[in-house]
Amino acid sequence: MLNSPVLKANEDDPRVLAAGGAWNVANVEVLERLCERAADADIGAIDLRCVTTLDTVGAWLLERLARGGPTRAALTGVDGPYGDLLEEVRGLNRAERGERKSINPLLEKLDQVGRGSRRLVSDSGAFLHMLGAFSAALFAVLRHPRSFRLTSTFYQLGRVGWQAVPIMALITFLIGAIIAQQGIFHFRRFGAESYVVDMVGILVLREIGVLIVAIMVAGRSGSAYTAEIGAMKMREEIDALSTMGLDPVAVLILPRVLALVVALPILAFLGSLAALYGGGLIAWLYGGMSPAIFIARLHDAVSITHFEVGIIKAPFMALVIGLVAAVEGLSVKGSAESLGQQTTASVVKSIFLVIVLDGLFAVFFASIGM
Repeated sequence: MLNSPVLKANEDDPRVLAAGGAWNVANVEVLERLCERAADADIGAIDLRCVTTLDTVGAWLLERLARGGPTRAALTGVDGPYGDLLEEVRGLNRAERGERKSINPLLEKLDQVGRGSRRLVSDSGAFLHMLGAFSAALFAVLRHPRSFRLTSTFYQLGRVGWQAVPIMALITFLIGAIIAQQGIFHFRRFGAESYVVDMVGILVLREIGVLIVAIMVAGRSGSAYTAEIGAMKMREEIDALSTMGLDPVAVLILPRVLALVVALPILAFLGSLAALYGGGLIAWLYGGMSPAIFIARLHDAVSITHFEVGIIKAPFMALVIGLVAAVEGLSVKGSAESLGQQTTASVVKSIFLVIVLDGLFAVFFASIGM
């Protein structure tokens, strides 16, 4: 008991606490209770002359107690190794409580805008760099056709194309049915139910069909590409390809992007057919319009131009999705958290750029009269 830690107020000066006994890890529970009881007192100094044993735990508890008041209490009566230990502990985390600097909200917003602009420039540069690397790899394949990885391309085409047909057909079928139902419901007030065919045909062929398919591909295949390339980056497989003298863009990215460029127009075509079928089915069951009348009206309402407008956009959307997925995959660091963040960023950026690209094409086709 002679070595038990104590902490009590000095009889002559209540603001001075006298510590004694063994302040080490063996008595940590007792020390915690002593410090908690003394935490609310106004401490001017802590006298350590009676301390017999002191380790890092005890030194930190004393330092924390000394920092607890409005002003830091002095630690007196100790020198030698214990004094050096207290000096080391004192040097840790010197920030004083309540000294958080107030930040001007305007400057904080400007800082956020600046950081966002910097990220935008960095992302744009990475995208353009990947576009250049992809173009160089494509030209190299055109010069040396035997270097083209046909098997890998067909494998990726089956993954992003054939395996995606059921879900794409289902989603676009439902979209076409919903558009037709809402059109009939509102046009019926004006006795213009037949115009729902024009709305479904033009919307599906020009905009909705290819846009919905592109968004689905970005979420399905773009995220998969990012995860695959990111996992290879984490396992240093991409560095191994470079060490072996192989171009990672030509080996990994070129087949995937080309598969997307080929598959997306096909999926957009099938999706448009499914959406028109869904619209025709709802027009028959909900609007009382026979399939023959729907097809005849559709033939009069739409032209091949509307179909061309939608299909022309598909390869460019596929190129954007593939390049963004490759950029984000190569940006993965060495952790699983980074892989998840880059996969999410890939999907978000791809969908955003696809919608922006669709808007630019809409303005372009309107300017040339298509």
